[in-house]
Amino acid sequence: MGFKVSRREFIGSLGIAAAATVASSIPAYKAISAAPPDIRIGYAAITWGDKERQAIDDISSLGYRGIQLRANAIRDFQPAELRDLLQQHQLTMVALSSGEVHVDPALEAQDIALHAANAKFLHDVGGLYLQVLDQEPKSQAITAADYKQLGRLITEIGKRTADLGITLGYHNHMNSVSERPEGLDRLMDSSDPRYVKLEMDIAHYQAGGGDPAKVIEKYRDRLLFLHIKDLGEPGPNSADPKNAENFLELGRGKVDLPAVFAALHKIKFRGWAVVELDHEPDKSRTPKESALISKKYLEERLGLTI
Repeated sequence: MGFKVSRREFIGSLGIAAAATVASSIPAYKAISAAPPDIRIGYAAITWGDKERQAIDDISSLGYRGIQLRANAIRDFQPAELRDLLQQHQLTMVALSSGEVHVDPALEAQDIALHAANAKFLHDVGGLYLQVLDQEPKSQAITAADYKQLGRLITEIGKRTADLGITLGYHNHMNSVSERPEGLDRLMDSSDPRYVKLEMDIAHYQAGGGDPAKVIEKYRDRLLFLHIKDLGEPGPNSADPKNAENFLELGRGKVDLPAVFAALHKIKFRGWAVVELDHEPDKSRTPKESALISKKYLEERLGLTI
């Protein structure tokens, strides 16, 4: 007796055969390589002091794509006004320098309220990241409890900024608990990586005894954005630790900038590098002229496109 196949079974077998034919024509799965690095270059307005409008004009005219402003912008602009001004100049507000956090637990509520309010301003402007830093205790050595307190505090601030869609970046800095590499490590360990990212200042890190290229690889998973500047020998005020470091335009100091950007390429960093110069090392130059020096170095020596 012949074997009978129902109409439904016959149609089903056709579907299986067709699927097998299609599958055989699809090439074997090939893993997609990680995206290439995408380093966008911004410039910090700190060199212009309180002249934010001049900073915006100059930074934009040189072709930089982003800007970092200090908290005095909150006093000088309404959010919509600043947002429109930056859009007119085709500048992304990469970050707002929000100021310090304190080890003293008595100031915790005040710190959280201040930085949460600054994050709201940044959100309304359309900015990306909120920068905080700390100042080491003046009257005593830094203790394990200090790291724990600061780590918990910046985590709490980071939770509140995250509610607004703003990511918190901790800025390593001289005269702070993160001045030395081991201090930065302890603070990073004390904070929640979900809410606290690292804003790496390569010159401050080197001034504190660290290797900027190595720390970029070490914190590749928490690296939010960078401050890029060069570092010379201590200046004439070396007796004053707050003014001892001699920060310079790119290519004029001892930071191994090619190694820094090689490290960023190695980890396939996709984000912002903000060129920063705290003050003019040569009083005969304008902030715009210094910004041009750094731009030429990035373009002509490192082959980057501003």
